[in-house]
Amino acid sequence: MPHHRVFIAATHQNVGKTMLSLGLLGSLRSRGQNIGYIKPVGQRTVSSEGILVDEDALLMERVFSTGANLQDMNPVTVGKGFTAQWIRQGKSDVLEKRILAAYERVSAGRDFVVIEGTGHAGVGSVLDLSNARVAKILGAAVVMVAPGGVGRPIDEVALNQELLAQEGVKLAGVVINKVQEDKYDQIRELASKGFTRRGIRVLGVLPYDEVLPAPTIKDILEEVGGELISREVDDQALDTLVMHFLVGAMSTHQALDYFKPGSLVITPGDREDIILAAIGMAMADQYRQLETVAGIVLTGKTMPHPAILDLIRRGHVPTMACQKDTYSVASQIHDLLAKIRATDKAKIEHATRLVSQFVDLHDIGAEA
Repeated sequence: MPHHRVFIAATHQNVGKTMLSLGLLGSLRSRGQNIGYIKPVGQRTVSSEGILVDEDALLMERVFSTGANLQDMNPVTVGKGFTAQWIRQGKSDVLEKRILAAYERVSAGRDFVVIEGTGHAGVGSVLDLSNARVAKILGAAVVMVAPGGVGRPIDEVALNQELLAQEGVKLAGVVINKVQEDKYDQIRELASKGFTRRGIRVLGVLPYDEVLPAPTIKDILEEVGGELISREVDDQALDTLVMHFLVGAMSTHQALDYFKPGSLVITPGDREDIILAAIGMAMADQYRQLETVAGIVLTGKTMPHPAILDLIRRGHVPTMACQKDTYSVASQIHDLLAKIRATDKAKIEHATRLVSQFVDLHDIGAEA
């Protein structure tokens, strides 16, 4: 019996394409289906055992262990200089044949294959491998992920629909993602009616979720290039999700009013009052069974008094030192887009629950 397949594309970057792919695969696996995954054209490459591969393909294999060859899961890797070299002397049929051969190996014996694109329908056109073209080559219908809203997603999906139609590719439907809670019912109603007028099915409307984009302490440590000075923290503490940022440029009394669960305190190293307040709040959390303080970032070149520094080193609050100024660190952290890692089990399970709850898997062909 032929396997099912779907091509996941998006109106633009950071809309939730990888999250949908991850949640869809998790939902399928939980239903006992033999799953496969391929990202035909990858742009964000990482090295794994000497092999350059797209980071999403590596993530999916580490999470689901499908047993497929990594290079088959990402047959075309667009590294530095690849595009220029291809424009000068590349032949499109070579890349198409590579993708087809890889897909045949990845899909062999599978019940369902998720094909993840690289953005909107036109991305990859420079290589004659637009998402629309790749979907055509692989004989897959497209599910488009669009951001929460009404006018903008309908306009953007309509444009993508035309590009797909030029290749003779079916748009199976759209998944609207990151819808704010207070607008959820209204957007679900209006977007569904608006898309239906264009003959496009709405396969799911997902609410905005603050857990999935939240970085961990480890993410922030790597992003700012900080030095971990807490000696007693374990991996579990480093995997704590940061839900709120608190810049310690206010009075201690004001700061205490702003502490929320999952707070990261960003403060100059000489603001010992703020540092002690954060440590005290963390100690109080042990009795209140809360996790208010996720961590502390000490900015600038001045460190706290040796007695306070010793308290930090012996404590269980992840604290890092970064010589950049407070504003630079806060801006860098604010702009951080945390990607889901294979070790983020809570996020992966969360994504699977979201997709199972809010996306019509039957309409995607993921359920018989």
